[in-house]
Amino acid sequence: MEQDEKLKTAGISMGSDIKVQTFGGAEKTTKDVMNMEIVKEIIKDWNAMSKNAANHTIDQYGPPNEAIQSRLIWYNNGPWKRTIVYRDQIPHDFPQPHTDVIENYINYSVPPEMFSELAKFDGSVIIERTRGEASSRCDMEAANILALNLMNEIVTGKLDAEKARDVYCEVTSAFMMNQPAPYAEKLQFDVSKDEKFDTDNVMIADEMVRQAYEKVKDMAERSNHENKNYH
Repeated sequence: MEQDEKLKTAGISMGSDIKVQTFGGAEKTTKDVMNMEIVKEIIKDWNAMSKNAANHTIDQYGPPNEAIQSRLIWYNNGPWKRTIVYRDQIPHDFPQPHTDVIENYINYSVPPEMFSELAKFDGSVIIERTRGEASSRCDMEAANILALNLMNEIVTGKLDAEKARDVYCEVTSAFMMNQPAPYAEKLQFDVSKDEKFDTDNVMIADEMVRQAYEKVKDMAERSNHENKNYH
């Protein structure tokens, strides 16, 4: 890639950053729903666990908003920002052997110093610092609710990773035996519907930023000039 092209790309990126931070809208959600005949055709040859998760999610939230061969996606379903059911399984042995096939997302900002403790708690709790999201991936939605509730307990200092793992096992056992298990039934904390990005800090030299900005400014001026001539 030539230098001009690199500066052009950097400039476009900066412009996009400013636009999103000013006006929002980083994620354009799909509001339409998929035709169920198409969904059934997609999942008919999926493995039993993935198909089971897909059918349960459809029963609870209706048809997905998007569907491709490898996944079904819902937006703003129930308490979730996004739900994805995957065709492909990920083996996971905590707290008992299972495969991860469903992932539920929320807006949630985690301080970077808490990342290691959360990783020690559960490798299927996933934090996206820049995007300001947290998700849990497991075999069923209830397990994800439980994991995210315990994630919040860790972040707020009520539990450490070791104790949270013990609680996870206790609540999972209760849930499977049809005993009261509120931590697996509902999120126990408020979840913001608003995106809150962690944009970090600008560290690249001012001169490089200036050149990129001038490159985009020049492109915009040329585009305006060409449009005027065209009309």
